Amino acid sequence: MTEQRGGALLRTASSPGRATFLELFFDLVFVFALTRVSQRLIDGLDGSAGAVAADVGKTLLLFLVLWQVWTLTTWVTSRYEPERTVIQVVVVGTMFGSLVLGVTLPRALEERALPFALAYVAVMVGRPLLIAVALRGHPRRMVPLRLAAWAGFSAPLWLAGALMPGPRLALWVVALAVDHLGTLLGWPLPRLGASRVRQWLVAGEHLAERYQQIFLIALGESILVIGVTYSGKEFSGDAAVAFAISFVITALLWRIYFYRAGHLLAQALRTAGTPGRLAESAAQTHLFMVLGVIGAAVGYELVIAHPYDTARPDWLVFVVGGPALFLAARSRFEYEIFGRVSRPRLAGLLALVLLLPALVTVPAMFALGAVAVLLALVAFADARRAWHRPPESSASPIGREALGEGGPEA
Repeated sequence: MTEQRGGALLRTASSPGRATFLELFFDLVFVFALTRVSQRLIDGLDGSAGAVAADVGKTLLLFLVLWQVWTLTTWVTSRYEPERTVIQVVVVGTMFGSLVLGVTLPRALEERALPFALAYVAVMVGRPLLIAVALRGHPRRMVPLRLAAWAGFSAPLWLAGALMPGPRLALWVVALAVDHLGTLLGWPLPRLGASRVRQWLVAGEHLAERYQQIFLIALGESILVIGVTYSGKEFSGDAAVAFAISFVITALLWRIYFYRAGHLLAQALRTAGTPGRLAESAAQTHLFMVLGVIGAAVGYELVIAHPYDTARPDWLVFVVGGPALFLAARSRFEYEIFGRVSRPRLAGLLALVLLLPALVTVPAMFALGAVAVLLALVAFADARRAWHRPPESSASPIGREALGEGGPEA
């Protein structure tokens, strides 16, 4: 009886595949949190090349904390019924913790380290423990208990780093490595073994929609950056052109993402023999695509604020590097869905890289315009390839194999 009551928390074949309004509400926090990531990057661009590189690395560490929280929450709502009160409490609690992370993130490695670490540890330890209690005697309760145990391993490192400014960065790097290693290995424990994500039963349509939504969140953060930056300046023709080009690039990133691999992720997950493996790979790919969009957003702010200043190398890391990272990850995404990578996409990526030395000598506006032109050519090549051809279906080479002996982790 206890096992049956705990099992009521699990998704079934009849569960709705679409993301719930609660999950969309949850995502609003991440629109805000991602603006704090880009703002922290902007604020760190005033020093030497070494200082800028160090600040980018620190901001990446903080972003990966946010990504870990968002990803694991997505897997929770894909495995458990999001309409159940316990899961709603978990999501809302995680939402508040994520809001604290976003508020403290700009100074998380300075005076706001303790609330940042406390919020993260509370989410990472509290969330799986609450789910494990709610599952009662169900066998699947061992999965969240594994997650809680690994979060407990890293928690002292997070808290020690928050309390000791000197070794803080080193301690947090090790703590985050422990958290990500746990995710990669399936949170193995003595006698219990591991529970690899790729073996989980997942709701493919739900996961696909959530990955699409985190990409749209990143695009929404870009739109917010474009609007806030331009509205804070005196309206001028130069800034207006940079404002318009930034919007065009954002629209092109949307177009390139969704045409057509972005539309077919749900189908690919639905037809995969081991959908968990494809979902795990797609999560990693979306991490880099989102990073590319955030980097591009930093470039927008720089160019709108200084349209005719000569493009500095550290500016080009974002103006050109952001879209280049997106194209590289989008190429991998195309392989995940179709088992191939189109030549125009690779050519666009190569062109961005080869243009970098020449763009150092031109105004930032011209560099932004060159990125827009190259992305437009990639989008045009995508459309031209599909003219007079029937729509493609997914043919993912990832997760094709049938589940091995023992079946999935239910």
